[in-house]
Amino acid sequence: MEERKLNEKESLELIAQMIQNTKNRMETNCGMPFLLWGYTTVFTSLLVWLLVTYTQNNNWQYLWFMLPIIGGTGTYLSARNQQPTVKSHLDKVISYIWLVFGTAGFLISLLAMFFWKLPILFIILLLMGMGTTLTGLVINYKTVTICGTLGALSSIGCLFYEGFNQVLIFAPVFIFMMIIPGHVLNHAARKQKKL
Repeated sequence: MEERKLNEKESLELIAQMIQNTKNRMETNCGMPFLLWGYTTVFTSLLVWLLVTYTQNNNWQYLWFMLPIIGGTGTYLSARNQQPTVKSHLDKVISYIWLVFGTAGFLISLLAMFFWKLPILFIILLLMGMGTTLTGLVINYKTVTICGTLGALSSIGCLFYEGFNQVLIFAPVFIFMMIIPGHVLNHAARKQKKL
């Protein structure tokens, strides 16, 4: 079979259709991971803060390891239950974005916990904000882009708080950086299905 060359108009229409298909799938499939990681992070952050603050026992900090266990397991189970679809290039790009940012966040967290004193909450907010912003840009969804950008910029607030009270900046930022975009994407998906 001979391949036909697309003219400029057909190429633009094809690209627009691919972006729209990815955006529709992302709205359906990406809302739950945002919510899962957002709620898990807020809950874990506040739990660790309460336990460390009231018991003065820093061993409660090991509860931070609940994040990758709960988030990773939940993401895997959620993806496994999705109907199989053909992944576009943009779908793969978004998967790679989160693979890179998630892995970097985990490795930097390990370094901060066991080897170096790093401003870890600042770094994690910055990384996750950039990941959310990139996701919003790829799917062309302004709410996600804005929330991610605000999350990344809010990371600076952690640098002005001394000690463990940085968690009181960290947890609320995840609400508007992950939870709000997750609910917005799920709402858009429900609205799209009704059409």
